Amino acid sequence: MQEKAILIGLITPDVTRELVEEYLLELDFLARTAGANTVKQFTQKLPHPDNKTFLGKGKTEEVCEFVEQNEIDIIIFDDELSPSQLRNIERIYKCKILDRSNLILDIFASRAQTAKARTQVELAQYQYVLPRLTRMWTHLERQKGGIGLRGPGETQLETDKRLISLRIKNINKRLSKVHKQHDLGRKSRVKNQLPMISLAGYTNAGKSTLFNLLTKAQVYADDKLFATLDSTIRRVMLPASGEAVIADTVGFIQDLPHELIEAFKSTLEETRQANVLLHVVDASDPNSRDKIEQVEEI
Repeated sequence: MQEKAILIGLITPDVTRELVEEYLLELDFLARTAGANTVKQFTQKLPHPDNKTFLGKGKTEEVCEFVEQNEIDIIIFDDELSPSQLRNIERIYKCKILDRSNLILDIFASRAQTAKARTQVELAQYQYVLPRLTRMWTHLERQKGGIGLRGPGETQLETDKRLISLRIKNINKRLSKVHKQHDLGRKSRVKNQLPMISLAGYTNAGKSTLFNLLTKAQVYADDKLFATLDSTIRRVMLPASGEAVIADTVGFIQDLPHELIEAFKSTLEETRQANVLLHVVDASDPNSRDKIEQVEEI
């Protein structure tokens, strides 16, 4: 059964109503990609997000009433929420709260097929969770004492932070080996003087479909966001210049979480090392001009 979701966006002096509507349309696509059913969108005009509850008092009450009356499972915010905002909002609405970054991370986790992609997503999730751990453990402070809670003087929160930091360190070591393997592959291509063409572009623009047509490969391609998480490389024979290498890469999206950019460094390296960057654009997309700018900025 699909979880029922509502989406929330903010109109600020920097973000017009038209832009917010466009962002929420993309957020709805993200939500549906994750398996949720969006039943309503809420927007509010504010000079800036409320530090405690993101929305103003009146709009918060309106959303709260809608959540209760319609048995909403998830509220998805189109901005990144601070740890304190998350804590306060969960207390008010009493349902699952996600921000844009968390939703994208969830989609990446469901899409990751290879060991490398799963490792990269795991790293990004740990980096996202670490500063937000406080809200998960406010009820389990070992230092408060009491039956069953007497411990060695270290809070459960501190223990978890230490364990996650250690896990991040170990994952980074594993990814460092992957980077070295990729570097060896690149050096081999340079040695053989094979030019490299990298397909780049917004998510769901058609990069994998084009890659399959050019290389006769069978790379997974679908009308979904982030269908490709791993870069795939194939040799091709170009009519005018002979043999070359083509790489299919992970797609971009506006406000891509920093944790993901960092975790997918080795995958994105294919775009940095290419001799030619072929920017693939969905010509049928009415917002293609904005997406071109966003990809070029990344």
